[in-house]
Amino acid sequence: MPKRLVFPPWTDRSGRLSLLKVSVFAGLFGPAIWTFYRLMAGFYMAEPAKSVNHELGLWAFRLLLLSLAITPAMQIFRLPRLIIIRRMVGVAAFAYAFSHICAYTAMENFHIGKVISEIFARFYLTIGFAGLLILGVLTATSVDAAVRKMGTRAWLRLHRLVYLATVLALIHYFIQSKLVVTEPTIFAGLFMWLMGYRLILWMTRPRLASHPVTLLALGFMAATLTMVGEAAGYMLFTPIDGMKVFYANFTFVAGIRPGWIVLIVGVAVAALALLRNWKAAAPSRATAVV
Repeated sequence: MPKRLVFPPWTDRSGRLSLLKVSVFAGLFGPAIWTFYRLMAGFYMAEPAKSVNHELGLWAFRLLLLSLAITPAMQIFRLPRLIIIRRMVGVAAFAYAFSHICAYTAMENFHIGKVISEIFARFYLTIGFAGLLILGVLTATSVDAAVRKMGTRAWLRLHRLVYLATVLALIHYFIQSKLVVTEPTIFAGLFMWLMGYRLILWMTRPRLASHPVTLLALGFMAATLTMVGEAAGYMLFTPIDGMKVFYANFTFVAGIRPGWIVLIVGVAVAALALLRNWKAAAPSRATAVV
């Protein structure tokens, strides 16, 4: 039986060099190199292992969201070639998440027994580790051979677990952040936007889901849910008055709140979609004039 060709990550399926894959592949090493440089340069003097652990975990989540954003980007901006980097970004998210727990092990002086006991004793570590296990399974089955062996439908059902892994990672991040939850709140809002787009895409046609008006409405909806969710979180889990947090969105005393950042991103996506549609229609307008 002939062996199937296995191409390196910087080539496309035909085996030719892909500048897109080369650029993304190189860029995925950037956060790790930057973190290592800051460690060696002494930026993490107080608690180096803890700081590195935080940075790696943060980048794991950013890359996880980026991998989820590739499908909407393909649909909205009609960039089907982005499909060739989705697997790469997802695998990188797992690699950073795995490095995150390795850095935590370093924080505990590589006492494996203590690390295991802490994972089972602390809820935020338990769910974080559960998310890591899910990403590990998805990474292990991301190869073409797994798709062929499992079948496309079963493979797709399994890989929808990435949504659960993202939710677990969000909860982990929220609990670990304690009272300073600005960044995880922004991530939660962006995740709601990404899931909202998928829901609209499932309920309607791709063209309607990617229409600038739909995207604008989705941006406002995600921003509103972010504001309400942030206030509710403070009200339920902290002594801080949730209503004051909600009203802070409209006073700007505490700066730009997460909900507004989510809205800015949503409006920017809608504006770019409008610009893309306008450029796509330009040849038709020119033909009509002629």
